[in-house]
Amino acid sequence: MGAQEVGRVVALWRYPVKSMAAERLEEIDVSWAGFAGDRRWAFVRTTIPRSGFPWMTIREKATMLHYRPRFVEPGRPDKSRTMVRTPAGEELDVVDPGLAASLGEGVRVIKQDRGAFDAMPLSLITTQAIADLGALVGVPLDPQRFRPNLLVETFGALESEWVGSVLRIGGAVMRADQPDERCVVINVDPETGERNPAILRTVAAERSACMGVYGSTVQPGRVAIGDLVVLEG
Repeated sequence: MGAQEVGRVVALWRYPVKSMAAERLEEIDVSWAGFAGDRRWAFVRTTIPRSGFPWMTIREKATMLHYRPRFVEPGRPDKSRTMVRTPAGEELDVVDPGLAASLGEGVRVIKQDRGAFDAMPLSLITTQAIADLGALVGVPLDPQRFRPNLLVETFGALESEWVGSVLRIGGAVMRADQPDERCVVINVDPETGERNPAILRTVAAERSACMGVYGSTVQPGRVAIGDLVVLEG
């Protein structure tokens, strides 16, 4: 089967600081390390240095969703200062010790030039998958519960059908490498911080705990809202 148009990009996000608020984008350069500037900073808990998952995340502190990072030079994210507006309204440099202290005792910031990713540098989810889950749990769901880089409106298929395939998206090409296995973070409402355990329970029961896909870059390029998603094989 030849190339097939399977969807269209309807939203793009990057996360300058892991587990903090997203930056919504109109277009973005995709490199071997994912979206330019994505998850280049992260906070770690120094009290558990030998842990395989040292990150300070939404699961430990839901208010991280209300810390809003930005690049001083948005067009040069990997060379720009990163500032963070706290829930109290302070504007702090990401490396300011006061920012780490506001997240808890024994927390410090690190820079990850290739991104602080849980698995792969790209994440994608479809509007249909989110709508289907919302129907099952009886509430509309904000896509930001799932913290994707790419939100795709499909022409029929779900993203789970693309695992192992290559997708051309605008000027970039990504491989859908594996399903995105979910954790309690998706229970947290990104606006209110309230937790709804039924969401993860339903994903576990209906989709083997997976929603969305992780991917890697096959060809760097630029992606924009409105770009077609083409299944190439």
